[in-house]
Amino acid sequence: MIQGRCPICSKPFAVARVDDLPSFPFCSDRCRLIDLGRWIDESYAIPASPVDQDPDGDDEPRQDADED
Repeated sequence: MIQGRCPICSKPFAVARVDDLPSFPFCSDRCRLIDLGRWIDESYAIPASPVDQDPDGDDEPRQDADED
C-alpha cells in the first residue's frame, strides 16, 4: 500500500500500486497540470549561482588582432 499527500492540494491518497494512480505523485490530472503551469510561469526555480557571460569582465565584444 502506497500512502501519501498531493503536493498541490494536500489531499491524502492510498493506492496499492503506483500504476493505480496515473498522475502520481499528484492526486489528479488537475493538480498535475497546476504544478506544470507553475513551472512554465517560472513560479518554481532551481537555485543556482549566476554564470558570468564574459570571463574578462568587458562589456564590449572582443576583437582579434588579425582583423582590420
